[in-house]
Amino acid sequence: MHRELLSLASRDVERILRHHGFVLNRSKGSHQQFVGFIRGMKQRVTVIKNQKRFEPKTLASMIRQSGLTEQEWLEALK
Repeated sequence: MHRELLSLASRDVERILRHHGFVLNRSKGSHQQFVGFIRGMKQRVTVIKNQKRFEPKTLASMIRQSGLTEQEWLEALK
């Protein structure tokens, strides 16, 4: 996993998802669920609110849930 991705906070993840057309579907407790269509398929991503830094496995799971590549996440940061 790329070094820049390992330092993402929840607000950064939210910004990346919104950049790719995801919208907040629901929020319960400390979790938010974003929904979007990527390559014609509905994708759901669960994000923990107010997280300063994600564990690599958690971040990898969010990237996988989004249907986007790591490269697409990196491009959205710029």
